[in-house]
Amino acid sequence: MAHILGIGTNITECLRIARLIERHGELFVNRVYTPEEIRYCRHRTQTTQHFTGRWAAKEAILRALGSKWQRGITWCDIEVRNNSGGRPVVCLRGGVRELVERLGVSDILVSISHCRTYATATAIALAKPSTHQS
Repeated sequence: MAHILGIGTNITECLRIARLIERHGELFVNRVYTPEEIRYCRHRTQTTQHFTGRWAAKEAILRALGSKWQRGITWCDIEVRNNSGGRPVVCLRGGVRELVERLGVSDILVSISHCRTYATATAIALAKPSTHQS
């Protein structure tokens, strides 16, 4: 049986991300999103909604881990991909991967939803079986 270590959620206005992309262009996009995420979002009809969904997911994931954006953690340490069925999956590296290992996280589940004006994401951090105490 899985043990939940944390749950995080985020809602972000699509217009906010659109303005950041407009104002800062590729500098912003490359700082926040991995090349895989950029390819995915740019190949969608509602590009801004998908970028906003990824933003919300990254925020929700950190909240599920009980962390904030801090030194040693970058936006690109968290990558949200889609599996062959279209379900979002989380890939971690760098500072976030180290944090997950310290916390004993075995998996992070994430759900993303968006409409024209908002994107929302919820993340659940699951514990490794050995870290669960009855």
